[in-house]
Amino acid sequence: MCTVCGCSDGATRIEGGEHRHDEGHDHAHQHSHAHGHDHGHDHHHYGQEPARAHAPGLSQARMVQIEQDILSKNDRYAAANRSWLATRGVLALNLVSSPGAGKTSLLTRTLEDLREEIPMSVIEGDQETTNDAERIRATGARAIQINTGKGCHLDAHQVGHALEHIDPEAGSVLFIENVGNLVCPAAFDLGEAHKVAILSVTEGEDKPIKYPDMFAAAGLLLLNKIDLLPHLDFDVSRCIEYARRINPGIQVLQVSARNGEGLDDWCRWLRLQREARQIGHAPTGSAA
Repeated sequence: MCTVCGCSDGATRIEGGEHRHDEGHDHAHQHSHAHGHDHGHDHHHYGQEPARAHAPGLSQARMVQIEQDILSKNDRYAAANRSWLATRGVLALNLVSSPGAGKTSLLTRTLEDLREEIPMSVIEGDQETTNDAERIRATGARAIQINTGKGCHLDAHQVGHALEHIDPEAGSVLFIENVGNLVCPAAFDLGEAHKVAILSVTEGEDKPIKYPDMFAAAGLLLLNKIDLLPHLDFDVSRCIEYARRINPGIQVLQVSARNGEGLDDWCRWLRLQREARQIGHAPTGSAA
């Protein structure tokens, strides 16, 4: 079991295959990926801050070293993912939030609004079920489900396997919908261009200062469910001030997946990011 976030080393299931995380074994093996890089990997999950748990026989210093080793290995996988995506001009976005913030509803609305304009696909992360992936496919978009079991976040190795299966179109947008959690996903680079944090107005406006690592890592904050503001005691300006206290450069957009308010700005942001991704790439987006 992870010494930091408590993730169990169970089985991670990716549609089309299963990757077993055998409890108590620290093993490495090679996976040859269609996108041209091999992963020798250990199946563990660790957070960003120094280890705070207690494990029999392990000193605090040793636990911190293990954590650093795992994150360093994840960063190597992320760099390989990022390189593969960049050579094809694929814009990958890591969507992060707490449970119930409206990630999937916002994502399905985005896919429906832009499906005639932009090729898009989705890597969907959840502990169990394929419910969200099925909602995504109902829009006509391609999606692949990763079930993490007891794992509370996606890691770069899992995403590398999913890329092999879904093979996103050159010049497209790839959404990675992470497991609902504002803690551990902040520490794990997946190879994305940006983390996009989604915060619902049904949550407290102090979430950015309660979970600073996530909002420090995010390039964009989508303040969702603003159609509910007339019924809530939520201070939008204070929430934004808190977010920018943590991350002065964060962009903030106010949106509603239900009534579409603010989605034009979100779609404009996506277009601009995708356009920037195409610069320097052939129209086909094929790798050299």
